[in-house]
Amino acid sequence: MEILVILAHPYRESFNHAIYQTVLDTLNENSHQILAHNLYEEEFNPLLEGSELATGETSDPLVLKHRQEIKKAHGIIIIHPNWWGQPPAILKGWTDRVLRSGVAYQFEEGDDGSGVPEGLLVAETALVFNTSNTPLEREIRVFGDPLERIWKDCVFDFCGIKNFNRKMFRTIASSTPKERELWLEDVKKTINTYFP
Repeated sequence: MEILVILAHPYRESFNHAIYQTVLDTLNENSHQILAHNLYEEEFNPLLEGSELATGETSDPLVLKHRQEIKKAHGIIIIHPNWWGQPPAILKGWTDRVLRSGVAYQFEEGDDGSGVPEGLLVAETALVFNTSNTPLEREIRVFGDPLERIWKDCVFDFCGIKNFNRKMFRTIASSTPKERELWLEDVKKTINTYFP
C-alpha cells in the first residue's frame, strides 16, 4: 500500500520529527511503500499565485509531484504542531496548492462551486499527529479544537476521506522523556492499527 507522509516542522530536533521517524519506521516494518515529504527540508513553496488559483495549473515540479502522489496514495499521514490553532503556513500553502479541484475533489457539471463536491482521493484513511502546548481543557473550552474541525471536516471529508483519526500530544514544553517515549509508542500502535 502507498502511504503519503507529510511533515511540517522546521526544527530537526522537534518532537514532530521524532513522530515522523516513528511513522516511517513503522510503515517500513509493515512493508508499505512510503511517499515521505519534509516540507521545510524540501523547501516547498507555499505561495499560491493568482494565475494558479484561476487555472489550477502550475509549472512547479514539486507541487506537481505532490499532486500526483496524493492522487494515488492509499493512506495519508500528516504531522505538524498546533500554531495559533492552525497548521504552520507551509502546510496551509501545501493544502492550497496540492488539494486542488480536479486533484482532490470536483464539483458536478454546472455547479458554480457553491454545492457539495465529490471527493476524488482514493485514500481510505487519513491520520494527523499534532503537538501542542495548550492543555486539553483549555483547548476545548476556549478554542473549540480548531485543528479537528480543519482536518476532519474542512479538508479530508471534503476530499472524500471518511476514515479519519487525529492524535494530539500535549503539553510538549513540559513533557518528560518518559512521556515522549509513551507517546511514540502510541504513534506506533496507531500506525499498526490503521496501516498493519
